[in-house]
Amino acid sequence: MAQRLIIIGGDAAGMAAASQARRRRDRGDLEIVAFERGHFTSYSACGIPYWISGLVPERDELIARDPATFREKFAIDVRMRHEVTAIDTERREVVARDLGSGGEVRERFDTLVYATGAVPTKPDWARTDTGGMFGVQTLDDGAALRAWLESEPRPRRAVVVGGGYIGVEMAEALIQRGLSVTLVEQAEQPMSTVDPDMAELVTDAMRAIGITIRTGLAVTGLEETDGRVSAVVTAEGPIPTDLVVLGLGVRPNTALAEAAGLPLGVTGGVRVDRRMRVAGVPGVWAAGDCVETVHRVTGMPVHVPLGTHANKQGRVAGINIGGGYATFLGVIGTAVTKVCDLEVGRTGLRERDARAAGFEFVSVIAQSTNRAGYYPGSRPMTVKLIAEKPSGRLLGAQIVGWSEAAKRIDTLAVALWNGMTVDDMTALDLGYAPPYAPVWDPVLIAARKAVDALSASDR
Repeated sequence: MAQRLIIIGGDAAGMAAASQARRRRDRGDLEIVAFERGHFTSYSACGIPYWISGLVPERDELIARDPATFREKFAIDVRMRHEVTAIDTERREVVARDLGSGGEVRERFDTLVYATGAVPTKPDWARTDTGGMFGVQTLDDGAALRAWLESEPRPRRAVVVGGGYIGVEMAEALIQRGLSVTLVEQAEQPMSTVDPDMAELVTDAMRAIGITIRTGLAVTGLEETDGRVSAVVTAEGPIPTDLVVLGLGVRPNTALAEAAGLPLGVTGGVRVDRRMRVAGVPGVWAAGDCVETVHRVTGMPVHVPLGTHANKQGRVAGINIGGGYATFLGVIGTAVTKVCDLEVGRTGLRERDARAAGFEFVSVIAQSTNRAGYYPGSRPMTVKLIAEKPSGRLLGAQIVGWSEAAKRIDTLAVALWNGMTVDDMTALDLGYAPPYAPVWDPVLIAARKAVDALSASDR
């Protein structure tokens, strides 16, 4: 009898695991069943704001592989609109509910991959059926929001609650749709993934495209008219709106795992080893936004929900399930985004992270340009480096600038991943041509400035 692999979750991590396992074991040896509660598999959640804005015209352009492709090409039995409601690790079976018919099915497994992703942070005031309230976590969420934008009466005003990646990207998308947009952030700055001095540059760019930013302010409730949201309530008074988008971050989707007795880590994510095996539960694996991983700089457990990690973790789990050997070695938190043409990149630790982890460090900011100063299109670029004292090891980096800015963070991510010092980095042999960089690349200028700061701190 063929062994059976059950996948819970049909997006990046789950279907990457299923595909990799299938490539190594044929259908006569391994039967694969994947349960997905939504309407779509293997889609780019990161692309939703660009579909909402209209930059990506068609929803299906965000879908990498549909269920029919998985069935026909990979012999993976994808059960759409099926929500797994229980896992029994003793009896080796899952219970799933058909969200269409309401019926229940039980399926045995030899191997299980838990890939349920993350769920959005949702405050008490948002737990309502009021029309015009949206999260943007799944493609189903994006479809509901886009339908609302195209319904009558057409919304003219929007409030985005939360200034992280999704909040900033959705605020820009709604501006591009012609709405008046207010972003409300409880902290003193949006884009808390970078330090305040760098976030200020992002804030200026957001205001420049017409986004109203209210910081240090919490939303405490909603007002509605005829079942539709009409305002958000704050300590400084109501802010009128026709729709609300939540951008308050996410947490691991682990309710099902916890009920099944799977171990959770200090971040709330499922605890796994480097091969993505769930600690202490034979035959059970986990991957994606539902798991806890390790930060390579601090060595501490972290939850960093990104599609890049989910795909890699799913691939690692699938290779191992298929009989190969692979490991996931942790994360350093590399990420990029944009506000119109302003690009933002970050990797490693922020100043407050380095401080909390007990590092002594210097931080420097270097101003440069994305191209040779005389070349058409030359624009400012700001690079921030954080380096350990006295070793000079790179701990973190942030970049804010125009064209050719954000992807420079990859150079810094590679340096950080490999434990390079800022002194090492001053000798990097980086590409140069006037259309792409000044003769001294901004990364090299920042590294030299960090070396000088370390020398000064030793005096």
